[in-house]
Amino acid sequence: MPERSIVPRDVTDDIRAVIADAGVSVNVDLVARILATGIGLGMDEASRLNLKITTAALSEMRAAFRLFAPYAGTPKVTIFGSARTRSDDARYLAAAEVAAALAERGWMIVTGAGPGIMQAAVEGAGAERSLGVSIRLPFEQSPNAVVADDARHVAMKYFFTRKLMLVKESQGFVCVPGGFGTLDEMFELLTLQQTGKAEPTPIVLLDEPGGTFWEGLRTFVDDHLIASGVVSTDDFDRVLITDSVEAAANEITGFWRNYDSMRWVGGRLVLRLRAEPDDAEVDELNERFGGLLASGRIERSAPLAREREDDDRLELPRLVLRLNQIKVGSLFRLIRAINDLPSAPPMSRPPV
Repeated sequence: MPERSIVPRDVTDDIRAVIADAGVSVNVDLVARILATGIGLGMDEASRLNLKITTAALSEMRAAFRLFAPYAGTPKVTIFGSARTRSDDARYLAAAEVAAALAERGWMIVTGAGPGIMQAAVEGAGAERSLGVSIRLPFEQSPNAVVADDARHVAMKYFFTRKLMLVKESQGFVCVPGGFGTLDEMFELLTLQQTGKAEPTPIVLLDEPGGTFWEGLRTFVDDHLIASGVVSTDDFDRVLITDSVEAAANEITGFWRNYDSMRWVGGRLVLRLRAEPDDAEVDELNERFGGLLASGRIERSAPLAREREDDDRLELPRLVLRLNQIKVGSLFRLIRAINDLPSAPPMSRPPV
């Protein structure tokens, strides 16, 4: 097939003219790339099926972005679980209780908008504190009654766009025992964390009181995955397995006790905090986590030049380090240590 990937210059000029005529004035370069990619697909003579997939995916993402946009300043936690869990199941009650506890602390609850655990979470948080991203299936699942006719719900055709939105918008995750879908979502969370493709976030595996579902998974990880060397010994330490609703809620909110956010600036990783550590605390962090560094030390810092240019959370104290990229999956251990510093604020606040 001949090379047709480059959109002609006169076409790109026309694209920018169309964008201007539409009144778009923000992020024009990215909007132009989206349109140019569409034209490029036509130049590639992409099949009708591939074009339909692309069109539907973009349409679904736009609908989801519009759903979440009004709540950008509110912290969110996604609750995963089975659509088949009955309302008289102890796991249903646990999901409702943890959703209620987090809603009381100022969080919004994001679910797959289906029945079972998803409906339990919405009932616990209340419709006004819930957002739903449902999937259209030929059988089994339909939006639950709480969100089906609500403006806080969007339906999707593709699992990959749905999973993107269920993960992208949240600062914490709770997984309640479920089937293939729940396990798929849980393992994707772990994969994103392990590989550094997503920023560190708290992950809770919540069971019913006395339940052994997630402990069985831990045994499998210890006896097979770690034993065979396909995951690191600390990879599963990033999750909390518990049957306590209070412990689950505390894990989600406590992760943000001192840690605020992170950003890469060139080869340097900037960790923004809520409280500035003293010299002794920084020395202790270097002693404990020096093995994660590619070079140098963990150091306090004023906002870096790139951050100042972007006006990026300039009011917060910072720690700057050169992280060994191979060890990015262990960053969660450093963040937990930062949250436990004596200088850390005594009360957790929702991230914004």
